[in-house]
Amino acid sequence: MADDWTDEQNDAIVADYFAMLAMDVAGLPYVKAEHNRRLQRTIGRPRGSTEYKHQNISAVLKGLGEDWIPGYKPAFNFQASLVDAVVRWLDRHPDWLAPVARLGVNRTPSAVSEEPTLWIGPPPTQSNTPPPDELEQMTAIARKYDIAARDARNRALGRAGEERVLAHEHANLIAAGRTNLAARIRWVSHLDGDGAGYDIQSFDTDGSDRLIEVKTTNGWERTPFQITRNELAVAEARREDWRLVRLWNFTRKPRAFELCPPLEAHVALIATSFQASFP
Repeated sequence: MADDWTDEQNDAIVADYFAMLAMDVAGLPYVKAEHNRRLQRTIGRPRGSTEYKHQNISAVLKGLGEDWIPGYKPAFNFQASLVDAVVRWLDRHPDWLAPVARLGVNRTPSAVSEEPTLWIGPPPTQSNTPPPDELEQMTAIARKYDIAARDARNRALGRAGEERVLAHEHANLIAAGRTNLAARIRWVSHLDGDGAGYDIQSFDTDGSDRLIEVKTTNGWERTPFQITRNELAVAEARREDWRLVRLWNFTRKPRAFELCPPLEAHVALIATSFQASFP
């Protein structure tokens, strides 16, 4: 199509979008109209086209499980070449995917004491599923770029998410007057490694165990995540105690929901790798 954007145009607007996003996350002022005017001169596209492409970039970032500029509501039906341009930018700036680079000028993943309790909401359900076309595009992007595997490899993101949930569990028990239980919470994955099948050993107010596996992403609540065979086995063996806490929107303001076993009641479990052995 004659109206398709070139790689050079896509690269220019993607770089400018991330410059605005970095300022937005850091709470620094910027003027969208000024960025738009500069881009019009650089890429030779009118204001409306440039504005809509910003919304397309938000949609791509949503599919990639990443944060986006709230003022640019995700708009779908974008060119595949735009996805490639966003991925090229992320490949050239790997630090962007690390929480420390994303949390703003005066924040770190350890700064969890300001708001110790998390917002815990309902998990995604069939009733709040996005429109089919939107969901199809988001799913295709997440599958092509294996967003679940990327987040699982991001040890800094995972650790920051676990630390956030740890603070939440402490605050809840202390608020309930169970300081004795709060003192017994263990950050299992940090102290003992990843083999337990859960990250945090906490407690309900009645003293029963809460074995919490934490899954964290910067993007929306439907971003796919990885779960190991061992975690599934422990979830099945300890159904009454095991919980999956899903953290999302982590960079801006962490939100969460809980899933209880059996996980198949909430998510579709898809085998992504197999162990090969000789007969």
